[in-house]
Amino acid sequence: MSALGDALGDKSIKLSVSASTWTEAITLAGDALELSGRATAAYTRAMIEAFEELGPYMVIAPGIALAHARPSANVLSTGLSLVVLSESVKFGSERFDPVRIVFGLAALDHDGHIDLMAGLSELLLDDTKVNMLLQSDNESEVRRLLG
Repeated sequence: MSALGDALGDKSIKLSVSASTWTEAITLAGDALELSGRATAAYTRAMIEAFEELGPYMVIAPGIALAHARPSANVLSTGLSLVVLSESVKFGSERFDPVRIVFGLAALDHDGHIDLMAGLSELLLDDTKVNMLLQSDNESEVRRLLG
């Protein structure tokens, strides 16, 4: 399996879910990190606080956000969550809004997730795979796509 596939634990993928604000979207990504055993609820709050403090820099590509916070004791293991929203949400990014795909990233340290980020970058450069993520309602299909 790929670094992306390995990083997405059980219960870390949520497809066709609803959020009406960026806060709700980030919370969904954080909840999935928590359900998969990668992070605590406090990490979700830290992701929201980071966004409030630093702005929409987490929106990394058209329609895609990478929610994260600094490594801390609230991260239990390095991993990802994936949330595909049923409707787009504005995050405040002039360049890349609105967002429909939100990845949650929990990292134990600043360097241990480099391979994971490389795999994510490769995925985001593949328009076909991104479109498949947007259209899929099947978690197994998404796991095959990412793995």
